[in-house]
Amino acid sequence: MEFSAQQIAAFVQGEIVGDANVTVNSFAKIEEGKPGSITFLSNPKYEHFIYGTEASIVLVNRDFIPEKPIKATLIKVDNAYETLAKLMTLYEQSKTQSKGIASTAIIAESAQIGKDVYIGAYAVIDEGVVIGDNTQIYPHTYVGKNARIGEGSLIYSGVNIYHDCQIGNHVTLHSGVVIGADGFGFAPTPEGYNKIPQIGNVIIEDNVEIGANTCVDRATMGSTIVHKGVKLDNLIQIAHNDEIGANTVIAAQSGLAGSAKMGEWCVIAGQVGISGHLTIGNHVTLGPQSGIISSIPDGKTMIGSLPMEDKAFFKMQAIMRRLPDMYRELNALRKELDELKDKTH
Repeated sequence: MEFSAQQIAAFVQGEIVGDANVTVNSFAKIEEGKPGSITFLSNPKYEHFIYGTEASIVLVNRDFIPEKPIKATLIKVDNAYETLAKLMTLYEQSKTQSKGIASTAIIAESAQIGKDVYIGAYAVIDEGVVIGDNTQIYPHTYVGKNARIGEGSLIYSGVNIYHDCQIGNHVTLHSGVVIGADGFGFAPTPEGYNKIPQIGNVIIEDNVEIGANTCVDRATMGSTIVHKGVKLDNLIQIAHNDEIGANTVIAAQSGLAGSAKMGEWCVIAGQVGISGHLTIGNHVTLGPQSGIISSIPDGKTMIGSLPMEDKAFFKMQAIMRRLPDMYRELNALRKELDELKDKTH
């Protein structure tokens, strides 16, 4: 599909600087822009690329003032990054969706399949499953007994949704995601570890996206809950009876131990580890590789492998860079002190 600068500006309520009739049919990074593509500039560090980009249209913030002539047509908007995301969403929605049920799919007679659902080759839909309208389930996916998937959800190939789990509307599960595997529950005995049955389930609310090979374990009792709007990256572990608050984002290789509670609008960087039975407040930010061993109140920013508040962490880092000089000064002071002691004896 092809759109003119004038059409795009009307859609995003932007101001055109340049040729309003130029057209685009693809997206590109600003440093890789080609004729017929649209790109954006929001980070000043990339401004030098705008003067040489071959992209036909560049989205920029309204306060952007170029220092040199620019070949591309500019569309000034309130927030170039958010506007690009909106346009890319529109582009994705314009693509034709797969529909129909593959002949090799296995669907139990008791399953309820909504309208305009796509079920790909070799997918298995077990007894009592309910799938909402316009949901797409790609090949080699398994949906266990009595599981429910809402409307407009996108389940990529190789996803496993265990029995009794509930997936909301407009949820995206990428390849390799496992929803509802047993929680890590074992009771030690003199002979070894006895497995504790995990009889709960997992609830994934609306508008959640979960990255490839991430696992959300079922609860021992009750539910492991991922609330609406949560975004989980690849390779994340959410343990049994955890609860992730609405609109929280968690980056790759992070993990929460059992019965941890995380608030809303948290930002969790990569490789963060959170101990079990802790409560993380709302609007908390955790830096990469933080190891969390105690609960955190609302609004805190913590960073470091032994996490501390961000101001204290950066102060410590500044001091560490001075340690060699401080060490030399300390040795010099010790030498002077020893000389003074010798003179007084």
